[in-house]
Amino acid sequence: MPKRYKKPMTSEEYDQLQDTDIDYSDIPETDKAFWANARIHQPAKKQVVSMRLDQDVIDSFKQGEGKRHTSRMAAVLEAYVKHHKEAG
Repeated sequence: MPKRYKKPMTSEEYDQLQDTDIDYSDIPETDKAFWANARIHQPAKKQVVSMRLDQDVIDSFKQGEGKRHTSRMAAVLEAYVKHHKEAG
């Protein structure tokens, strides 16, 4: 399958993207059978924790978009746990 893009999009390029620029041709139509089998998945409730972190760590996660830095921190921790579970 050939690559559709020469390089990954930057945040700025993504922000400029219009709905009409998006190629939906590889996405199949959803029919009644699809929706008949669809189920609502409730995400696991996340527990609120408090941590003390060095300011440079916080600044590093806030770099770029800034918002949702705690979600990125959680994703890194989740990947760490997954890796160590798989490693045994």
